[in-house]
Amino acid sequence: MEYLATIGVLIAIYVILSSSYDLIIGYGGLSTVAHPIFFAIGAYTAGLLAIHSSLPAPLNVILGGMAAMVASVLLAASALRVSGDYLLIASLGFQLGLLQLIKNLDFTGGPGGLTAIPGTVTGAARTPFFLVVSGLLAVATVLGIRAIVTGPYGRAITAMRDEELAFTALGRDATSMKIVIFAIGCGIAGTAGGVYAYYFQYISPDQFEVLQSAAILTMVVLGGMGTTFGPVVGAILLLAIPRAITFLNLPPSIMAPTQGIIFTVLVLLFLFLRPAGIVGLSRKTL
Repeated sequence: MEYLATIGVLIAIYVILSSSYDLIIGYGGLSTVAHPIFFAIGAYTAGLLAIHSSLPAPLNVILGGMAAMVASVLLAASALRVSGDYLLIASLGFQLGLLQLIKNLDFTGGPGGLTAIPGTVTGAARTPFFLVVSGLLAVATVLGIRAIVTGPYGRAITAMRDEELAFTALGRDATSMKIVIFAIGCGIAGTAGGVYAYYFQYISPDQFEVLQSAAILTMVVLGGMGTTFGPVVGAILLLAIPRAITFLNLPPSIMAPTQGIIFTVLVLLFLFLRPAGIVGLSRKTL
């Protein structure tokens, strides 16, 4: 049961990550791959505060989200004035550069990572506690994003995404809206990072590399980009399948290639047979 509960915590965290990323790339139409670095900023901020301060854990997690939000605004203030490939390159450069900085700073633990993060709950109740907390945060994230994209502001986001020139011609500020969307999504990712740091009590730069970007993007695309529940389905699917394979007791030399083949086949099948994803029938909000 401990193993299954840990998978549940991971799924909840990745539901938060994929949903917040979908707000940026699916609803906002912003081409960025830097989402894991804001996850990392939240995790490192909360972890360092837990080690070096006596602040309560909920406040550290919130401060981690705020740190990620501030960093996203700094990136967005320049990068979001451009679009397409330029924004993609800027976000990738920001992610790789910040990861190199983390790897070369002593107080972040360097390439070995940040260890001995104090726990908030100990004993048998620890994993169930984090399962409830992360689950509630995941539900709040999904419902909060749904509230944003289905209201008047959501219609403005859709108009900006689909027809930016016409949106600007009506006197609306597309750049400001992009910055707000980007900041909200990255702030949520930072909050997820804080929960991740407190639960696993260890974080390293390798956990936030470009491969993580590909994983989160795959969750969004397979589930259905620009939908409320698509990222939820994608996160559950991509995290549950590898764990389910472990119960087959296959040799490691067979298990790893099998997981890779399954993911590759899934991506190819959905690209050709259902490009809108499992949940996405169109770009409408579901």
